[in-house]
Amino acid sequence: MAKTYDNLYGQVTDFRNLCLAYRKAARGKRGQPAVAAFEFDLEGQLLRLQEELRNRTYRPGPYRSFYVQEGKRRLISAAPFRDRVVHHALCNLIEPIFERTFIADSYANRVGRGTHRALDRAQALAQRYPYVLQCDIEQFFPSVDHAVLRDILARKIADPDALWLIARILASGEGVLRSEYSLVYFPGDDLFAVHRPRGLPIGNLTSQFWANVYLNELDQFVKRTLHCHAYLRYVDDFVLFSEDKRQLWASKAAIGEFLAGLRLTLHGRESTVYPVSNGIPFLGFRLYPTHRRLKRRNGVSFARRLRQWYVAVAEGELELPELHARVQGWIAHAEHGNTWGLRRALLATPIPRVET
Repeated sequence: MAKTYDNLYGQVTDFRNLCLAYRKAARGKRGQPAVAAFEFDLEGQLLRLQEELRNRTYRPGPYRSFYVQEGKRRLISAAPFRDRVVHHALCNLIEPIFERTFIADSYANRVGRGTHRALDRAQALAQRYPYVLQCDIEQFFPSVDHAVLRDILARKIADPDALWLIARILASGEGVLRSEYSLVYFPGDDLFAVHRPRGLPIGNLTSQFWANVYLNELDQFVKRTLHCHAYLRYVDDFVLFSEDKRQLWASKAAIGEFLAGLRLTLHGRESTVYPVSNGIPFLGFRLYPTHRRLKRRNGVSFARRLRQWYVAVAEGELELPELHARVQGWIAHAEHGNTWGLRRALLATPIPRVET
């Protein structure tokens, strides 16, 4: 029987844990007005949060939502800073509990993994197997069902106060992504299915973590039931490799049925089987067994941003050190593909030097 944890909430609300949560939430953001205002009365803010949490009077504030264009258009929702402190305080305690249950080939939002390790692993598998099943979950974050997620979390967490806080944070995000969700009915649903609480706001620390908890169910199914060890997942994008394409088509059907139990659906057009020699579009690159190329839209997007940054520098709205940091960040990412010619072309206009 799986071990459950029933004495967590006291550790979540411990003042030292709240201090640690503040430091994590504030990292790299201390110049922002909301963070500076919180820090101005840091001890008082943390003591008030502690009292609200211990008395179960804590109420999350409203989200600030905005769209970003990163390949596809996404609605990002930012919680108030004090709520982000609470998210870190909770994850400090419950994340290690679930982390040890995750498979090695889950790469998103985990220490020591990430995009580039996922790319390396996918390419290594493409060198060993001739066929790939590439899958994408439709409307993943808007579709995450709160009742299903709470059941998954409750298998490990027995502390009623910790479960209360989880429910409170989940409820605060209900409806935030309603405009991004198209209702899907699953077997056994009645007309009231439309009222099921669902959705994880993109941008929350808890949402990133809970996405891995939710889809760990899929990871375990692929590994333990389908016995496919040539598999990896990054958030809701995942790939399976095999020497037998018929086996992959059968796996797709089985995965579709399994995901329905999680109230999720595979993206019909983007979930398909094909030879790895065609190139696998994955995490901003197209992977081949012998090389990888950056997706065209990534280069086009960077070129557009670079022009905007040059204008901002000329108008005094962007400092040169920040420009250099942004460009170097993109270069560090692009270097993981065969992109020397692309980088040379995009950066043909010299970047202004920083005077020292």
